Amino acid sequence: MALVWKAIESEQSRALMMSFPHTLGKCVTGISFSMSAWVGWVLCFSLLPLQFLGTEGSALNCHTTCICASNVVSCSKMSLTTVPTALPLYTAVLDLSYNNISRLRAEWTPVKLPKLRNLLLGHNGLHFVSSEAFIYVTQLRYLDLSSNHLDQLYEFMFEPLVHLEVLLLYNNHISQIDRTAFSGLNSLQKLYLSQNQISRFPLELVKDKTRLEKLSLLDASSNKVKSLQLQELQNLPGWIKNGLYFHNNPLPCDCDLYSLLTHWYLRKFSSAYDFRDDYTCVLPGSEKKKTVAAFELNTLLNCSTFKEEGHETYLEQTLFLSCDTRRQDMSKTWMLPNNVPVMPNSNQTAVVLPDGRLQISPARAEDSGVYTCFAVSEALNETLYVVVKVHNFTVSGNGETLNTAYTTLVGCLASVVLVLIYLYLTPCRCFCCPNHNKDPKDLQGQNGKLNPNDEEDVEEDGLQGKAHRKKSVAESISSVFSDTPIVV
Repeated sequence: MALVWKAIESEQSRALMMSFPHTLGKCVTGISFSMSAWVGWVLCFSLLPLQFLGTEGSALNCHTTCICASNVVSCSKMSLTTVPTALPLYTAVLDLSYNNISRLRAEWTPVKLPKLRNLLLGHNGLHFVSSEAFIYVTQLRYLDLSSNHLDQLYEFMFEPLVHLEVLLLYNNHISQIDRTAFSGLNSLQKLYLSQNQISRFPLELVKDKTRLEKLSLLDASSNKVKSLQLQELQNLPGWIKNGLYFHNNPLPCDCDLYSLLTHWYLRKFSSAYDFRDDYTCVLPGSEKKKTVAAFELNTLLNCSTFKEEGHETYLEQTLFLSCDTRRQDMSKTWMLPNNVPVMPNSNQTAVVLPDGRLQISPARAEDSGVYTCFAVSEALNETLYVVVKVHNFTVSGNGETLNTAYTTLVGCLASVVLVLIYLYLTPCRCFCCPNHNKDPKDLQGQNGKLNPNDEEDVEEDGLQGKAHRKKSVAESISSVFSDTPIVV
């Protein structure tokens, strides 16, 4: 009898599962109270979780929904709407890309996944990520949130990810980024923000105290950035500028932009060298916002060609030369202008510091010239030249010491002025001159002016019978070309 009853139950259960919607309707309405209906009533609630297996946190199935290979779990392109539960604790790579997961809640994993390094959530239609979504996956190194529907990044959104190195956020709808959104990402090296709606370049991420110390790549290309702090960008170290991408943005055209890009291109920075044709700008004053190539501004706006600026200093000053390489960690050696290598523990005034800079102290006139820095790494060798000019004078406390050439020029001008004063403004001081008592009207040929008639003038005393004497010509006593010495 028991076997028969079990057979009946099994058959009824099979029939119930075949017509589950109908049985579920009976459970809700409570129409039937027969024995078979009672069995259906019990089973309908026990089978409810199975009905929503694919939508409400179904357990991981490595045979149907996912592919499990060692510590890799791949659930890509499985039409999932939630993250599978009961993920193995040894999971290192979790691929959930190309699904329909629209929200990443805090409880998407109820337990810690201490070995999870890579989490891929690209192409899911994500429009919400909880600020507590990463508290159980703090060992992440690689996070892909690209090609979703995220429109803003909240405060301290990624703070638990202290070991994260690569963060992909490209191809979203991000228009707002909280200044603390990337706080705590002390290990972040690459940040991809391209193809969004960002209108302000996040310069603070690579500048001053708020910067991410290890960030070497920041991609903000193909956004809506309309202005850049060009001078501050130019002052950044070379290894940071090598990884700053801002092409395909509606930047205004000016010669400063051309100068910056030309400099980066000549230095072969990847950001400018690899995407030379993608840097465009909007011409000022154009009605239809005409877009032109940024590297053609030298002809369109008559911009001058970029010239590398050198370093200038004064005698006895301390000068620091930076080896501005395209990579951060490179071995650096220096060569002096006379092709003499800078050796440690030598008597040279130039010393290579631990950070690769060259210190010259005190500066001497013979330190002027071209210094060469050789930078070497496993993937790149780079040679940089730094021009130094040491002025041949010292700088006083107030910085007003005159240059020797300037002093000489002032002395020459003063001499000319004194000569002119002597020639034209000095009165006759000779009391025994022949014309000492003569009427000023009769002295028109004096004081540097030639006597037009070149005649001998006779004094009044001569007319009275006294010996007469020739009148001196002014040129003979006052010309600068005469033999008469000039005392100044």
